[in-house]
Amino acid sequence: MSETKSLGVALIGTGFMGKCHAMAWRNVATAFGGVPPRLEVLADTPMEKARTAAQAYGFARGTDNWREAVTDPAVDVVSITTPNGMHREMAEAALAAGKHVWLEKPMALTVADAESMAHAARASGRVTILGYNYTRSPAFRAAAELIRQGVIGRPIHFRGMYDEDYMADPNLPWSWRLTREGGGLGALGDLGCHLVSVMIALMGDVARVYAQMDTVISDRPHGSATARVENEDQAQALIRFASGASGEFSCSRVARGYRCRLFWEVQGTEGTLRFDQENMNELWLYQPGAPETDGFRRILTGPAQPGFAAFCPAPGHNFGFNEQKVVEAEALRRAIEGVTPAWPDFSAGLGIERIIHGMAQSAMSGQAVTF
Repeated sequence: MSETKSLGVALIGTGFMGKCHAMAWRNVATAFGGVPPRLEVLADTPMEKARTAAQAYGFARGTDNWREAVTDPAVDVVSITTPNGMHREMAEAALAAGKHVWLEKPMALTVADAESMAHAARASGRVTILGYNYTRSPAFRAAAELIRQGVIGRPIHFRGMYDEDYMADPNLPWSWRLTREGGGLGALGDLGCHLVSVMIALMGDVARVYAQMDTVISDRPHGSATARVENEDQAQALIRFASGASGEFSCSRVARGYRCRLFWEVQGTEGTLRFDQENMNELWLYQPGAPETDGFRRILTGPAQPGFAAFCPAPGHNFGFNEQKVVEAEALRRAIEGVTPAWPDFSAGLGIERIIHGMAQSAMSGQAVTF
């Protein structure tokens, strides 16, 4: 039975992604219609920060106790945007309290944690969704549909990279993100998981990976001394998909000059699709013998692509990063209402975790890892 009441929302965390979630919840009904959610409680520390953010973000109240937020009877769904090491405890507590969960990636620090979370989600019967927002853009959704329709024939090869340079400066200070206990995997956990979400959505299940990874900057300033970087700065892998198609995978947090180069290409027997997140409103399609050109054709996103018209009726008025999060909020809302299943939920997220941790295992052992 679908739920049509206004959803009560709790938000934990007010950083970059916390603000994105808040804006998404505030705009989901404006873009897609329906009953607007009720922004009930925002949790962060210290209390003054929570209260200030709650007022700015439009929440009814703030608290410095996240457990109070997830057990509040007025709350139906919890957005979790905290550091990686807190994900399992918070998500499982919210599920145990009967709440739906919108959790930012990566899902967990370890595969064991992800397995526990997926089990908790199944046992609860609640809806879960993970913040893989790059699968929400009109260009990506159009590409997935073109592949489904067979426009490029049978996909035979995937080439993907996600490069940023936010850790390229060796003078940047050490932080929790650089530890196994606090951050888990490095470039794979922060960036590579996004690329995996894209890869499996376009190409299907992964059968085997053979990987390598490196910590390029081994020590970073920490107070008056230095501290060891425990996770990887970059990783690469060769992929074999269950379909038999091949793939190349690369991610880096130390790639000078790149801010958000989530680039992917799908080569098929009858054509090729390619995309770059730094130019996220352009999808490029090659079809041999196309009458207008024998080169790649630019498809500029507009109302013809999925999700775009909810924000703007005019072509050429670009879609943006935060709009992707609004689409994600709508996907969660529709799943809660029983209209369409949520993807990726915690079960699918467990699959993503197995792939990135499989890459790390392969890099450490020097052997391929099969799934």
